[in-house]
Amino acid sequence: MTQLGHERYCDEIVAQTDLLRQHLHGADLAVTVPTCPEWTLRELAEHVGRAHRWVEHIVRTRATEEVPESKAFGFEGPKDGDPGVPAALDAWLAEGAAQTAGTLRAAGPDAAAWTWAWDRTAGFWARRMTLETVIHRADAAIAARARYEVAPDLAADAVDEWLQIVRFVQEAMPQDSDVQELRGSGRSIHLHATDAEPGLNAEWLIEFDDKGVDWRRGHEKATVALRGPLTEVLLGFYRRLPLDGGQLEVRGERELLEFWLERATFG
Repeated sequence: MTQLGHERYCDEIVAQTDLLRQHLHGADLAVTVPTCPEWTLRELAEHVGRAHRWVEHIVRTRATEEVPESKAFGFEGPKDGDPGVPAALDAWLAEGAAQTAGTLRAAGPDAAAWTWAWDRTAGFWARRMTLETVIHRADAAIAARARYEVAPDLAADAVDEWLQIVRFVQEAMPQDSDVQELRGSGRSIHLHATDAEPGLNAEWLIEFDDKGVDWRRGHEKATVALRGPLTEVLLGFYRRLPLDGGQLEVRGERELLEFWLERATFG
């Protein structure tokens, strides 16, 4: 799959965090995030900031095994009793994103570092932290009732990565019973972004197989299709947008798409 380049990802970690910070300005940090109901808006922001700092620690120390998140410098963030929590949280997010991007940029994409996935390099983490921030920025925007936009190539890359993660979990984590059910030949899902430039090729065919899911970019018939603007297709596929919200269209066997969405829920 075409990825966007290490420097771009490093830039986007900061840029996406800046946009997330904008969503938080003036918002009620105690509000529950509808798409992550276990978190308040503040807790969502803290999750993103801690992930950045954890990755920065892993890459900077060239960790060869998983390390506790609490080892990352400044992991805790502003305390409940601190005065000016919104401003402190904003500064903490900005500092963590800048540090993470700087460490990743200095390391280069091929630097060895522990990851939980198929690629144990700093390049994996640059992409992962970019797309982690892209998706959780959507959560923040929904909670704050702010407008959400994302560059088309980032949105398409987020779909690619999610499909890679699904296949990786099927191969590496047989104990994950939900994702293991996404098998069986003869079924397929088509994602179709109706507003993307042709050169982006923002369409995907996801095929179920006895060995696991496989996919490719392109326009092909499938058991069920999810159609709509690219940002909305991305959010629907990540379960951030309801299928019946008026911005998406489902054609074919809706039950198969719902079956997928109910099971690809890790992470």
